[in-house]
Amino acid sequence: MAITPACASITPGFALLLGVIAGALSALAVELKFKLGYDDSLDVVGIHLAAGLIGTLYLGFFATDTGLFTGGDYGQLVVQAIAAFGVLIYGFVAALIIGFAIEKTIGFRVKSEDEIAGVDLVVHGEAAYSFGQDVERR
Repeated sequence: MAITPACASITPGFALLLGVIAGALSALAVELKFKLGYDDSLDVVGIHLAAGLIGTLYLGFFATDTGLFTGGDYGQLVVQAIAAFGVLIYGFVAALIIGFAIEKTIGFRVKSEDEIAGVDLVVHGEAAYSFGQDVERR
């Protein structure tokens, strides 16, 4: 994921370094969900947020001819930071608005008693993974 913003602008050596850095930091970010207790079954925060942010900011340091350590100045880093944090803020606000609208209309969660009874049975009228046991005998 981290290579996506950087793929056309870094050398193969810096790409390998990016993979090592982003891989390690993404693995640590995935572990945060257990420590902080947020629901992220697909590891979106650890993979897309962490690696995407790392890859985007990485360009400010190592982009060919424009990165801070490859012949450029702080300009590329500033551009990358503005873009990364602008998208981060926009995404957060948009998700918050959409989440608020969903919660106020159809709701995020089923009722506790429906969850205990089995969501598939309550919502869809059938049991999941029953392997034919829910078929009515006539």
